[in-house]
Amino acid sequence: MTITSPHNDKLKEIRKLNQRRRWRERSGRFVAEGEDLLAAADAAGWAPVERYCVAGSGLPGTEVERSLLHSASGLGSGTRTLAVYEERWAPTPVGPLCVYLHGLSDPGNVGAVLRSARAFGASSVVLGPGTADPFSPKAVRASMGAIFAVVLARVNAVSELPGRKIALVAGEGRPLREVECEGVTLLVGAEREGLPADVVKAADETAQIPIQTHSLNAATAAAIALYEVTRMAAE
Repeated sequence: MTITSPHNDKLKEIRKLNQRRRWRERSGRFVAEGEDLLAAADAAGWAPVERYCVAGSGLPGTEVERSLLHSASGLGSGTRTLAVYEERWAPTPVGPLCVYLHGLSDPGNVGAVLRSARAFGASSVVLGPGTADPFSPKAVRASMGAIFAVVLARVNAVSELPGRKIALVAGEGRPLREVECEGVTLLVGAEREGLPADVVKAADETAQIPIQTHSLNAATAAAIALYEVTRMAAE
């Protein structure tokens, strides 16, 4: 049966999941949109709670009138298919290579870090206070499917992170390439504010990525740091 009413309860649920972080946290569910993302979920063994598609598209799932599916979309991208999934959180972070995000408020940056973490084989990505929801529509899209492949965890203190904690701070500490990086957590802060002083103090070491300016996009900094660590491990 095709969904033809904008007042359909399932479409209302999708809109809430796309628009409200609290609703996602309360329900423990999120929405992924687009054929590529759903294919990534399938490949990673994530079974959807429910899957929807544009009526007549021939895609799997409950059919929905095109305009109604587009109105429920969190991306406004004219998606042909979307699905609802249960969030997955690890009880504790895992190593040997972990990335900790503190205060990254841009969900696009969070998703991009997930993508880099997957590319460089990080064991987990950990969210600290003030960090955007990795299951928000923008973060899920920016992750390019990594949301289904990377272990996610949450902590309240640096002491809960695995291995040696290396705080990435612009212009401070040794260059990262000179630091022993076997079994570590890389601590990444927001672009403008960086890591708070108490977080830096709680780290085992402060390191920098030598650059000619004062700051770097947080997701870019994380990608470069992951590259450096994995490059050194391969040598």
